[in-house]
Amino acid sequence: MSFWLYILRCADASYYIGHTDDLEKRIAEHNWGKVSPYTRKRRPLHLVFADEFPTRLEALERERQLKGWSRAKKEALIKGNWTRLRELARHL
Repeated sequence: MSFWLYILRCADASYYIGHTDDLEKRIAEHNWGKVSPYTRKRRPLHLVFADEFPTRLEALERERQLKGWSRAKKEALIKGNWTRLRELARHL
């Protein structure tokens, strides 16, 4: 079984980060307003990034890591801009 780390862009341009074992179902639940009070108030939502992991623990650890990142780092990851991501990591 695979687990997914995902990033949603909310209607207010904020980001929501989570993990799940069923990505399609979880995105639908967010858009139906069934999962999180945060996303319920910020619909519609769009999946902007997803990464697959072999274990729930790895997906959760990555979720926690990304939640600590700046908006600029999250956006560099979403865009796949590895150069910018490295630059931002050096400025910590």
